[in-house]
Amino acid sequence: MRSGLAARWRGALLAGVAALALAACNGGSGPGPGAKAMKPLSPEMVSLIESKGMTKDSPIVVRIFKEESELEVWKETRNGEYALLKTYPICRWSGELGPKVKEGDRQAPEGFYTITPGQMNPNSNYYLAFNMGFPNAYDKAWGRTGANLMVHGDCSSSGCYAMTDEQVQEIFALGRDSFLGGQRSFQVQAYPFHMTASNMARHRNNPSMPFWRMIKEGHDAFEIAKAPPKVDVCEKRYVFNATPTDPTQKFNPSGPCPEFTQPEDIQQQVAARKAADTARIAALSPMTPVAPVRTGKDGGMNQVFLAKLQNPKLKAPGSLPPVVKPPGLDYGVATNEPAPAELLAPDSATPSATESVALASANVPMPMPRPAGAPRAQPETVLFANNSAPAAPATRVASIDSGGFLSGVTKFFGGGDEPAAAPAPSATAPSSAPVASSAAPAPSASPSLSSRLGLSSLGKWFGQGEPEPAAPVAMATPAAVPVPPTRPAAPKPQATAPAATPRAAAAQPASQPAASQSVAPAPQAAAAQASDAQWIETPSLPGATIVTPGTFGQ
Repeated sequence: MRSGLAARWRGALLAGVAALALAACNGGSGPGPGAKAMKPLSPEMVSLIESKGMTKDSPIVVRIFKEESELEVWKETRNGEYALLKTYPICRWSGELGPKVKEGDRQAPEGFYTITPGQMNPNSNYYLAFNMGFPNAYDKAWGRTGANLMVHGDCSSSGCYAMTDEQVQEIFALGRDSFLGGQRSFQVQAYPFHMTASNMARHRNNPSMPFWRMIKEGHDAFEIAKAPPKVDVCEKRYVFNATPTDPTQKFNPSGPCPEFTQPEDIQQQVAARKAADTARIAALSPMTPVAPVRTGKDGGMNQVFLAKLQNPKLKAPGSLPPVVKPPGLDYGVATNEPAPAELLAPDSATPSATESVALASANVPMPMPRPAGAPRAQPETVLFANNSAPAAPATRVASIDSGGFLSGVTKFFGGGDEPAAAPAPSATAPSSAPVASSAAPAPSASPSLSSRLGLSSLGKWFGQGEPEPAAPVAMATPAAVPVPPTRPAAPKPQATAPAATPRAAAAQPASQPAASQSVAPAPQAAAAQASDAQWIETPSLPGATIVTPGTFGQ
């Protein structure tokens, strides 16, 4: 019975190969459209095969890695193990990382697929192709839909893995020769990325991670055994290298798994590798930024082809069609002229954890560096104490920020709309002042910072005496700034503050005049100030404005 099955299989295999051969001619004098399907391998490829201890018709395995846009062809060596023959850059794939779920989602398949001679298409509209066999048993168990998902040429994809015509010509020939050598089918393993611990850590939050962990077991089994794993499906999951304990039991993709055994040595190594990777992923995750689940770019393209689109003179593995649609664009670009670099800029490298923290706080504004030639302001020796020398009169200018922050602060701490009188000199600062001065500042042509902000009255809160009012000084009118009519100054009562003001005085409402303040605007004057232009001694800076004590306006 077994010999009969083998004979029927051999007949079907030969029939499939014969179909490929018959497609090579069309009965005319010239080569037909299928002639490319029987084109022999190049001498360079034959030499590469021999150099790696392989034969031209030995079995193959294909592995695909989406994120890196790479397709690998592995071939059986003379010692029975598989080794990497060649890596092909993928010209285009569509969708996002993750398996295909339904028709029209533009997803390229992920998982384990079996390619038979009947799936080889020598008459493809995309030069040459082979059908991946989606949906497989696993996909059907989950109710996934879709069809005609290929590996083909023409660098154009809608759910497929597209190569250049020259690349797919060579891949097709390797598969064809393996069938001629007796391989009944070859396996395609499609992964989202190289299944390393670092990549698993980057994509740890992806909803497809449970699926990826499952297919990683088959990935690891292949790399450990150097042979394609036997793939079955039960309980809607992949199982690898499994043999039912009861030979009469079968694997039901949607049913419970029968009792099965697996090669002990391989499974021990797979388990050890899984434990090591799990520990490595746990160690890397806290310091590895999470990759986005969706990029919105509709797939990818190997960097070698992106570079060629920017510079058509560069060499690439194969020729590109006249127009190619790169990832992230809704339109195609001509391949015979340089494409705009900004359209094809590769993704920046994933930042490290430290860089991610820096990027997260990058919106905090930093102060601008001080110009080298900018004049330096006179240092303030005492903040809350009175100046030791009289200040020169300041020029009155209209405040740019009428009712702004500095104006509000001045009125809040007792300053009126009129310029404050110059403080009288004092020998030493009181001990109750927060900052003590060891020497009086030199006379300055501009008022001190404390008097500009109306903070000199704060000194009286900390026990300083009331300065004597200075004689009025004529105001100079700047040539470039028009001065509105001068309003009569309100009378300023002279009072002498006690040596130390109780702390309760600081709690008085801002609207009530304090006995220790040198200027207390009358209610009538305060009402008039709301409609008149605000005055301070220097232009105030734009910023928040005190509307009422404890509230701010912008």
